[in-house]
Amino acid sequence: MAPAGREVVVAALSLLYLCRAASSSESFSESELSEHGCGPPSEWEEYAADCETAVLQLEDPDCEEGSSPPCESVFSLNAEKILSQARLFVEQRRFPFPVDDLNTNEELAIGYVLIGSGLYDEAIKHFSLLLQGDPELVSAMYGRGIAYGKKSLQDIKNADLALYELSRVITLEPNRPEVYEQRAEILSPLGRISEALSDLTKAIQLQPSARLYRHRGTLLFISEDYIAAMEDFQQSLELKRNQPIAMLYKGLTFFHRGLLKEAIETFKEALKLKADFIDAHKSLAQAYRELGDFDNAMESFQKALLLNQNHLQSLQLRGMMLYHHGSLQDAIGNFKRCLQLEPYNEVCQYMKGLSHVAMGQFYEGIKAQTKVMLNDPLLGQKASSEYLKVKYLREYSRYLHSHLDIPVAEYNVDQDLPGNFKNHWAKNLPFLIEDYEEQPGLQPHIKDVLPQDFESYSPDVQKLICTADHLGSLMQYNTSGFLPNLRIQRAMGLATIEVMQAMHRTWSNSKVRVNGKTRQLQWRDMFDIAVKWRRIADPDQPVLWLDQMPARSLSRGFNNHINLIRGQIINIRYMEYFGSILNFIKDRILVYHGAYNPRGLQEVKQALENVNKVEDLLPIMKQFNSKTRDGFTVNSKVPSMKDPGKEYDGFTITITGDRVGNMLFSVETQTTEERTQQYQSEIEALYKDLTAKGKALMLSSELGDADAVCNLILSLVYYFCNLMPLSRGSSIVAYSVVMGALMASGKEVVGRVPSGKLVDFEAMTTPSPDRFTKTAKSWMNLKSLPSWYQNLPSVAETFQFSRTMIEVLNTDSSSHCPKKS
Repeated sequence: MAPAGREVVVAALSLLYLCRAASSSESFSESELSEHGCGPPSEWEEYAADCETAVLQLEDPDCEEGSSPPCESVFSLNAEKILSQARLFVEQRRFPFPVDDLNTNEELAIGYVLIGSGLYDEAIKHFSLLLQGDPELVSAMYGRGIAYGKKSLQDIKNADLALYELSRVITLEPNRPEVYEQRAEILSPLGRISEALSDLTKAIQLQPSARLYRHRGTLLFISEDYIAAMEDFQQSLELKRNQPIAMLYKGLTFFHRGLLKEAIETFKEALKLKADFIDAHKSLAQAYRELGDFDNAMESFQKALLLNQNHLQSLQLRGMMLYHHGSLQDAIGNFKRCLQLEPYNEVCQYMKGLSHVAMGQFYEGIKAQTKVMLNDPLLGQKASSEYLKVKYLREYSRYLHSHLDIPVAEYNVDQDLPGNFKNHWAKNLPFLIEDYEEQPGLQPHIKDVLPQDFESYSPDVQKLICTADHLGSLMQYNTSGFLPNLRIQRAMGLATIEVMQAMHRTWSNSKVRVNGKTRQLQWRDMFDIAVKWRRIADPDQPVLWLDQMPARSLSRGFNNHINLIRGQIINIRYMEYFGSILNFIKDRILVYHGAYNPRGLQEVKQALENVNKVEDLLPIMKQFNSKTRDGFTVNSKVPSMKDPGKEYDGFTITITGDRVGNMLFSVETQTTEERTQQYQSEIEALYKDLTAKGKALMLSSELGDADAVCNLILSLVYYFCNLMPLSRGSSIVAYSVVMGALMASGKEVVGRVPSGKLVDFEAMTTPSPDRFTKTAKSWMNLKSLPSWYQNLPSVAETFQFSRTMIEVLNTDSSSHCPKKS
């Protein structure tokens, strides 16, 4: 059957020209570019030139950009010019699957010009008309499949029709790579990633290209198979070097695997290819942030924003970094700008509200929080993490506001907040709490916290603040994943001095004011000093005692869970401990086989000697233990000092997965009531001994007494860290107590925590309190405490209200306190 008459086609095209949408554009749509593996919108908007389409090149190849007269878009052509463009396609063979008949080719080319014009329905009708004349006209099938694919985001039925057409083409023409790529572009938005990957692999086998490798690498990246994705991006770059986006994504594969230095170098390579690549500057900033390099991160964010002052992601991410650096006022400026550009941005709205509340500006803070709460997710839509958290933050903000001017020693957050509220908040559960009674709203007579100048404090208090800043800096972890937070440093420095003063009073037989009562300081009170400062420094994180949770929650066990490796994502904070954990697991495996398989022990031992990575343990366990299928667990034990020979449950190591890419390597501690009581009895016994020796130390100058007190302090904290009794912040709370108690004994910590070391993990991975004590002493570099520490003002009296605590944390001392190395 012959194709439709030319007169009908011309008439139809004339009508289409008159009726086409005014919004038609020369460039491909966002979804089209995304389908070609060119990354999310923020990346390809400015760099679309890096992405070729697998279908058509619709611009005039003989027209140069900026020429006079300007190049004409296909979308601006009338019917005759569309026919002219179609003939040009035919002459240059710029459409797929041409046939031998010139007229048929012109008809086919018209259909592809319609696709390029965004007139997908008309293209479908046109190709359908051609297929009525020739049901096996491959180019028409292919064109109709592409047109349906362009409409697939509007209706999933179109995606099914597109897949049907493209599969028919593959049946007839199984060796054409572009068809497999087109089908992959339909499959991937449907979530059928494995099928899309299979199609792209077939296309690469038929005809490798930089675009195909980049496209497959993008899907592998989305699937979190970062190693394979990196290899594809590298292949793409070898075939075509000048691809900034491929270089960026290669860097992101390193970033997600915790290989930050490699990521930084790769982002720099992307910037060599394109110096004004905003997303490369932004990603470089994020990599520096993860390294804890605040200055370089700020410089990279600044470069991104100099290129585009309205770059939303850079404003948002820089604001978040500033918040976590303790620079709250600067953070608010970024979030305000973000919201001017995108008023409904939940992240910026939430972070703006959080920053205001942390600074004591409750009216602005709760107003922003309420805006997030009003942004209910649509039916079937997953709620954002900000939406899930904001109701807890608003309730806690109201609580803080109502207690601003009540002495902190007169109330207790853990006792005041409802049990189910604390349980849900700590577990980050949806705010579905039965019979919950809201905190009172903001009370007009309680004013916001006002800015406080450093000079408004007395010289003694100024010295107190500067000393706190220095002590807090000694607690800063020099480990990837930890950004220096000046606000938390000051808070925990003040906590350290307050612990020193409270312990000194206790050892001098004086009482303290705690929870509305005057009594002797107990071990929990000592830690509560640090908890209150950690809590007030960052209200976003629920720092709560787990044993104060509802009984039902405790009976089920409250898990502190840390993923060390999930798939190919490595938790860079804990990499220093992978080796010691590996050796511990090997030892436990040998103990197990020695008890249950003594004959095969030597073979297991030899196999384990060749294991240098945690990932290689699972195959060994499957080989020698028939019970090991998808994974195994290993439990650590903590020896008792109170009852020698007795052991407590430490943490549980879990390794699961059937191959390296699917591996989960995690540790967790389970806070059950029985386990909590065991550890608390150990801590109480040590604290009782510490109090007695501390009192004796007040009357003695013997070095041996001071050393004994030091050992008791570190042993007590060893059990605290293994218990993990707080929902957040156990490590920094523990170390500030260590430093404060040591100062009470006359010892000053002048050393810093070594690179890669974490106080809590050091305790958890050390087999005994004696070993932990020895290790901690080696980096603390203890010296005699200068006498002037005893003359510092009382922290508890100087900052006895939440208001005054927030004031001092807000105060800028940068130009007043001497810098210490």
